[in-house]
Amino acid sequence: MRPEFIVSPKVTAGDRVAVVSPSFAAPGMFPAVHEVAMRRLRDEFGVEPVEYPTTRRLGATPQDRAADLMAAFADPTIRAVLASIGGDDQLTVLPYLDPDVVAANPKPFCGYSDNTNMLNWLWGLGVASFHGGSTMVHLGRGGGLHPVSAGSLRAALFTGGELDIHPVDVFSEDELDWNDPALLDEVAPTIAAPEWHWHQPDQVVTAPTWGGCLEILYCNLAANRWMRPVDDYAGCVLLLETSEEMPSATEVFKMLRDAGERGLLAQFPAVVVGTAKASSLERRTSADERQRFRAEQREAILRAFERYNPEAMIVFNVDFGHTDPQWVLPYGGALTIDGPARRITAHY
Repeated sequence: MRPEFIVSPKVTAGDRVAVVSPSFAAPGMFPAVHEVAMRRLRDEFGVEPVEYPTTRRLGATPQDRAADLMAAFADPTIRAVLASIGGDDQLTVLPYLDPDVVAANPKPFCGYSDNTNMLNWLWGLGVASFHGGSTMVHLGRGGGLHPVSAGSLRAALFTGGELDIHPVDVFSEDELDWNDPALLDEVAPTIAAPEWHWHQPDQVVTAPTWGGCLEILYCNLAANRWMRPVDDYAGCVLLLETSEEMPSATEVFKMLRDAGERGLLAQFPAVVVGTAKASSLERRTSADERQRFRAEQREAILRAFERYNPEAMIVFNVDFGHTDPQWVLPYGGALTIDGPARRITAHY
């Protein structure tokens, strides 16, 4: 059966929060961006960030990164744990985590991308967390905090309550080069945000969320070590988004097909799909290419659900995951997807 979720106490001004690097230690490679993020945690959120030995250590072993996570959870003075950024090997950290430590000291964890591994691991323990909130990307953002990212992070960690997750007018998927000091205070160029696209908006679903970055979910499925029986996900809202690796529509369909063959896709009455990242530092694309990439990904997702869960309600182009701004969404906490009203509400 699905676990009963523990909602951890909220953070208050003056509290200590852990800043960890369970994947890539970007603070060690880009310390100027990291310091901006730490200053904003102090000045704009009123908390004291606490770094751990591997927060800035490039090439730290999975064992050492796991030790930092467990130290953060075990410390009763730490009220939340924030990941600095994602990466590509957090799956190797999970075997060294101690579920008893977390069960005795549950607290909110914020992260996305490769941190889907940690979010999924905590979900399996019944610890509700939050998808989003990278310190490097969204707290260290050039030009200042974005109200959407900062406001939803504040609701997640501090104020609780409900928040209307609404479309944004413009967004950015063109990162600035952190190696160029002249760009650290610049706001990344923005483009018009794609409109939300609703598929079968004929029901209202309020349920706990699960999911995250598709490529990382697929790694968990392949490892077949950190997944629960498919029935445990029944009735949940699936969060689904893709990364700067920009998997093709063919790859997206195949990953979802494999999940469907396992019986997983059939469990979700509602699916929220993040705006697909369609450009990156390594692969700049034109406006037409971006539009085509997102349209092809949408069609691939619809094709997979038509085969494995044709009744699912799906909303595309929601600003969470690899976007700026980024809604920080409950993970294990609840979302309401109101199809007839075309509305999403996060319950923090």
